[in-house]
Order: sequence, then C-alpha cells, then structure tokens
Amino acid sequence: MARIVLLGPQRLRPTVREIVDELAISGPIAAVTAGWQEREQEDDELAEHLRGSTRNLELYRRGERIFSEDPELLAALTELRSARREAQRLYRLSLDHALAAVRSLEDQRESELAVEELAEAFDAVRALDARHLERVSRLQTAFRKRWGTARRRSVRRQRHEVDAILEGCKAVAIAGGHVGVLVELLSLFGLDERLRRHTVIAWSAGAMALGQRIVLFHDSPPQGFGNAEVWGPGLGLFSRFLPFPHARTRLLVADRQRVAILARRFLPQICVPMDDGERLNLSVGRLARGSSGRRLTRDGTIAELDP
Repeated sequence: MARIVLLGPQRLRPTVREIVDELAISGPIAAVTAGWQEREQEDDELAEHLRGSTRNLELYRRGERIFSEDPELLAALTELRSARREAQRLYRLSLDHALAAVRSLEDQRESELAVEELAEAFDAVRALDARHLERVSRLQTAFRKRWGTARRRSVRRQRHEVDAILEGCKAVAIAGGHVGVLVELLSLFGLDERLRRHTVIAWSAGAMALGQRIVLFHDSPPQGFGNAEVWGPGLGLFSRFLPFPHARTRLLVADRQRVAILARRFLPQICVPMDDGERLNLSVGRLARGSSGRRLTRDGTIAELDP
C-alpha cells in the first residue's frame, strides 16, 4: 500500500509543496483535476505551486474522447447514472424519516427506554446506509461485468497513455471538484488499483474519493435543512477515516446534536473535518507521524485526532 496524505482545501492556503518537500519527492508529479470537469486544464496555479513539475493526466478530456468514440458505452453509462440517481432519491426519502426519528429521540434521552429506542433508531439509519451502499455497488459491478470497460478498444488506448505518464511520475496529486465525476473517471482508467503503487496527495473531493465510502454533506444548503447521505463506494485506499472537507462552511460545528449524530452514525469510521492547513498522513491505512487533524466525537464536540 502506498503512502497517502490527505489535506484540507488548497485554494486559499496551498500546502501541497510542503508535503512534496517533506517527503523528498523529486521528479514529475501526476495531477488529477478531472473533478473540475471542463476546467480540468486550468491547473496553472497548481503547476506553479509545484514549480512546474506536474503532468496532468487529463482524465476528463480522455473520458470525453472515449465516449465520443464509443457511443454504446456512453449510453450504458448514462443508464447507470440514471439508475443511481433513482436509488439515491429513494434512499433519501427513507433516510429523512429515519434521521427525524433519531433527532426526536435525542431530545428524550433522560428516559432509559428512550435511550434504548435511540440505539435502535441509529441501527435503522446504519442499515439504510449499508443497504444503499450495497445497492450502488451491485449496480456498478453489474455494469463492469456486462460492458467490460477495460477490454474496450477506446478505453485500452487511453489507459495505455495514462499508464505511460504514471510510470514516469514519483507521486500523484488529486484535486477536488465534483466527487462523482472524479470517482467515475478514476475507476474508468483503473486508477483504483494503480494508485496503490504510488505516493498519493489528495484534498477536498480528492480526499473523499479515496476512502471506503463517500458521504455527501451540507448542513444548510440553499434549499434548506440537509442530511448527510451515503453516495456510494470510493476507491477503498483507506477505510478507518471518513473525510469531511470544508467543514467550517458545510457543517454546523456549533450544533452539538448534529455533530454527535454524525460521529455516532458512521461508527466504526472516524469522521474527520478537514479545513485549511490540516493533514492526515496514512501509512498502510493508519495514521502516521506528522498528522494534524481533528475528529467529531459522540458528545458533539470536536477533538484532536489521536494516532
């Protein structure tokens, strides 16, 4: 397993260069900015920060090329996306009711019976999360088996070019953006396996994409009250931690009940809010020296992350 460094957002306080210097990485660094979609090649700031050492893998552009050459694959992928949206919609309906029950019971904790009911309510939410994750995983597995993306000529050609670039790079830097697009393209190009042989530095949606599962969250979106929801599996390069990037702007960290519910709901994973300047150094999936992160706790506070 390669070394993985997860960072807080990089736009206002870039720290990637510090990590590169600290790890003594000398040589080209492959850049993945596919989450930016059409803005993928607008990576001048990242390239400048890394002193011109980046080699953009251009996964978004390559994906567009594949789909233009292989409309049958694009049609199948469009069908998969539609099935996933419907699964997400139905899961969200059930989740709204299940979490409403949790919040109501949280207000009744002085009763021993209510505490027992609360534990069962959490079990129900976890069961919903697990069932949805399994359903999405089945959809993706069925798609891969039926369409054999790795065997399609258009995919093989682009994968070969990506592999050639990776062979000459010492590390991979994965930026944020749209996490769904990012995971889809990382998987299409087989990077879920190839990244295990590289040092990987990731932030924002890039950090989310590498984990065991991806949780979308925003406590106060424009449309009103929001619930965190499982989106689907990530690449599985680590499993113990669940990153929550841009926590200060997307989580109501002063709301102890909401923080406590998040921390308890996703056990045994550790919910890690990641803001500017924070970093997790992972070795063999575990926390290593040099980390500076925090965790959400079951009592609704935010504490320092222990090794």
